[in-house]
Amino acid sequence: MIRCLIWETDGVLFDTHPAVTYAISQSLNEMGCSIALNVVDDLARQSLDSCVETLAARFQLDPTLLRQRSAERYRQIPPERQLPLPGAPEVCAWMTAHGGLNLIVTARRTESTRALLAAHGMTDLFSDIFTPEQGYPCKPNPAILLAALEKHTLNPAEALLICLSERDIQAGQAAGVATCLFGSADVSSPPSLRVKDYRALLMYLIESSKT
Repeated sequence: MIRCLIWETDGVLFDTHPAVTYAISQSLNEMGCSIALNVVDDLARQSLDSCVETLAARFQLDPTLLRQRSAERYRQIPPERQLPLPGAPEVCAWMTAHGGLNLIVTARRTESTRALLAAHGMTDLFSDIFTPEQGYPCKPNPAILLAALEKHTLNPAEALLICLSERDIQAGQAAGVATCLFGSADVSSPPSLRVKDYRALLMYLIESSKT
């Protein structure tokens, strides 16, 4: 039985990609460059760091400056405009109602993660947040997941990492945690479970709780 859900934030718990894409696109415009929004969006969904590096190289810009300006633009977008993915709050609520935990393990900074949770009334659904700014290496290194498991005395076999990318799956596998890939991304490391909407995940959890 799954007793803990471990969530990534961007594109998994919250639909932050439109805001990120807008921030990068506006920053490029301010720096005298123009590019279609869908191109930026495709790059950002693969990897934010890679997106900035690719666009900076394409337009011969300083990637550090582009990253700084994009971050400044992004901070101007209220968290209220970055909605939870449909069904995600219900899954979190089901887990807490049945005595389980929801944890966040994310590349996003703690402060902005808390702002998103607070803006949508979800703070009480989560027991803890783990981020690289606390000193953990980024995934696919499993250290951040192992720290979360140890702190909350969790059995890896009873945890499920909900994620979006190859590196998350690899981190989960290295930590001995089952992985649920949200969406239709092509990955070479097979997840334990793949869902395209959170109704399917909720049904999976309900059925698993009966065994």
